[in-house]
Amino acid sequence: MLNLPAVRGTLTAHRPLADLTWMRVGGPAEVLFQPADIDDLSLFLAQLDPSISVFPMGVGSNLIVRDGGISGAVIRLGRGFNGIDVGETHVTAGAAALDAHVARKAADGGCDLTFLRTIPGTVGGAVRMNAGCYGTYMADVLNSVTVVLRNGEITEISANALQLAYRNSTLPDGAVIVAARLAPPKADPDALHQRMQDQLAKRNETQPTKDRTAGSTFRNPAGFSSTGQADDVHDLKAWKVIDNAGMRGASIGGAVMNTMHSNFLTNAGGATAADLEDLGELVRKKVYDSQGIELQWEIMRVGDRSGEDTAI
Repeated sequence: MLNLPAVRGTLTAHRPLADLTWMRVGGPAEVLFQPADIDDLSLFLAQLDPSISVFPMGVGSNLIVRDGGISGAVIRLGRGFNGIDVGETHVTAGAAALDAHVARKAADGGCDLTFLRTIPGTVGGAVRMNAGCYGTYMADVLNSVTVVLRNGEITEISANALQLAYRNSTLPDGAVIVAARLAPPKADPDALHQRMQDQLAKRNETQPTKDRTAGSTFRNPAGFSSTGQADDVHDLKAWKVIDNAGMRGASIGGAVMNTMHSNFLTNAGGATAADLEDLGELVRKKVYDSQGIELQWEIMRVGDRSGEDTAI
């Protein structure tokens, strides 16, 4: 086991991660750290050997952990990091707060974060991926984030410094987001709750919400509007080019491109992480060969597949 600092939270060696991901696949973390609070996390990172890698993990909603697992320390934030405070002009949410919970509580206070209601995962992941839907992104409402740097320093980073782009952001290596400060527009609470109900109904009609997926597998090929701003409201969708390549319903082992929505890579039962990643790569090849379009993964894939630890 790694030589680790003393903590008040929980340290678990060789902790299986499959049950912590929506896809239910993947190997163990060399060590999983669940800090008690921000000070516990700060002290752990400050005293941790700088050569040991750190991987912050949310609820595993947009993640494939490879079958060989993840070396170094996986950090998973819990109850000490899921608070939500709705003020008159700002909403502050812990990184472990679920997007859906933030949207609902914000709506109660007349703050419009409705775009988060149907996004799986946590606020920390939403910031890191600049998550968005219905034409609104985290970049549109984010004011700043509080992070713990790899050396244990606690600091605030402005949204502008994160260089938020389509499904992407720039964070210092090894930094762990612990909270986000949002500045959403104001609106009538009843109207916001009704909008979210409508969004949920639409999602349930068009997406395989009861299957083992990790959300959208690939980014939409056209990631920006004509104005240069990040936008996912456009004609060229990932599911369309996947369909055009004849890959709806394609399978490898227990992995399937979902027949309800072909941009949802699905563990239909007994899939390994390798099955899922291999099918995704096959889809990318078929789309490129047939249409000259290079799909980019939206799902994060991390860990050891072939003896060398990698994170993409």
